[in-house]
Amino acid sequence: MRLIGFVVAAALLVVAIIASMIIGSRDIPLASVLQALQGGPGSTPDAVVIFELRIPRTIIGVAAGLALGLSGALIQAVTRNPLADPGILGVTSGASFAVAIAVGVLGLTSASGYLWFAFGGALVATVVVYLIGSAGRGGGSPVRLTLTGVALGAVLSGISSAILLADPEGFTAMRAWESGSLQDRGWDAIPAVLPFLVIGTVISFVIARSLNAVALGDDLAVSLGANILVTRVLALAAVTLLAGGATALAGPITFVGLMVPHVARWIVGPDQRWILAYSLLFAPILLLVADIAGRLVIRPAELPAGIITAVIGAPVLIYLVRRQKASAL
Repeated sequence: MRLIGFVVAAALLVVAIIASMIIGSRDIPLASVLQALQGGPGSTPDAVVIFELRIPRTIIGVAAGLALGLSGALIQAVTRNPLADPGILGVTSGASFAVAIAVGVLGLTSASGYLWFAFGGALVATVVVYLIGSAGRGGGSPVRLTLTGVALGAVLSGISSAILLADPEGFTAMRAWESGSLQDRGWDAIPAVLPFLVIGTVISFVIARSLNAVALGDDLAVSLGANILVTRVLALAAVTLLAGGATALAGPITFVGLMVPHVARWIVGPDQRWILAYSLLFAPILLLVADIAGRLVIRPAELPAGIITAVIGAPVLIYLVRRQKASAL
């Protein structure tokens, strides 16, 4: 049944990708999409739209979605916190802070200009959270990492807001990025970030078996032969690469890393290998559907995908908090 569900999810992802090519402020028939793909860029007026706008937008949606889904599943397993998402380690706030510096101080307003700042900020924030959370006796516990991440995220968010409020032009440039939009991202960011997402994905599945032991608790994991320190360090590295890369690509998109692992867990049970596999497909489906919905809600204008996921995710979060079984990983 798990394999059948995985195949169905893969088929749904293909449907979402096709829909992302077709639907927009101006719909393009499937036949025209196929003709453009065969003819190449510039072969038809529709081909320009497809190759310059919709293909990179769809690729970014798939890449950012799977990265957020995997990183959410990882962080929930490592912290044993069912309400955790990538932002809990300060990844999103670190990326936003670095982009605020790039825009407000250095005057970089294009995605290609502040891409590496977003990724570097996410990396530095995660390393700082881990170093502070691991300091002292009994360091590295899920609770300490969580509290450190929340505290650092609050500090960085406050500083970022202060920087941008002092620079109205920078504030305007940041609004589209901070809303988590896939619109007008272009091709530039994809080859730069994709290798990091691939590395993070490989690490995720390499440690999947150890995550099953870690999710049972440190003492039991040690008795089962799992190396908790190595597993936790590799998981944090993967979260940094995946969530940092996704944030650099599409901005801070919330709730995807929270919702998707729960849906996967309801379907396949507590096996982290299957949770990661299902999250790999469910998350890009959710992000692409949110992006498509954003194109339709106020057509011909658009709502960013991050706003749609937040509207969906807030009720889901409330539901999860109220469920007593939510704590059972």
